[in-house]
Amino acid sequence: MSILEILLLAVALSMDAFAVAVASGCASRTRSLRHYARVGGAFGLFQCLMPLAGWLLGGAVHGYIEAWDHWIAFGLLAWVGGNMAAQGVRGLRQGAEGDACPRVDPTAGRNLWILAVATSIDAFAVGLSLALTSTGIVLPALIIGVVCAAISAGGVHLGSTLSRLRVVNRFSELLGGLALLGIGVNILRQSL
Repeated sequence: MSILEILLLAVALSMDAFAVAVASGCASRTRSLRHYARVGGAFGLFQCLMPLAGWLLGGAVHGYIEAWDHWIAFGLLAWVGGNMAAQGVRGLRQGAEGDACPRVDPTAGRNLWILAVATSIDAFAVGLSLALTSTGIVLPALIIGVVCAAISAGGVHLGSTLSRLRVVNRFSELLGGLALLGIGVNILRQSL
């Protein structure tokens, strides 16, 4: 694979992570460099590790993962997105002020790791595919991880910028949860 092909692959693999990062930035109370680094680092790390794991497993589990990867990603995104949307609806019912921040950071604790795994399952499948074509994995995995980290941090920044708009801020937790659910549904739609 050429560097250009690897970069294009990295950007394509990062689109789910970008969308989740935007939703996370919209719904998060934290707007700091640390938050951007935490989300970008976790998403980038898993986008780097998953192709390595897929490549190492090679063809042994390719058929099984290919048949279920979209369902796993959908389940993880639906769980986090559903909880986030429900929390947003509860906040709206309780009469949350238009400029109030959401109470739940979707990237705090285990949710961050769940989202990082959910958005990197496709990278695992790419690693499996590269193993089947006898393509090296170290350079592609590193590039995929770095590109995803940068794109995800940018997504958090964009989301936090959008959340400052009064109408977006009031509905940000609900919108973020619905966005995660939409990403999960889109993953299913693309694979069925």
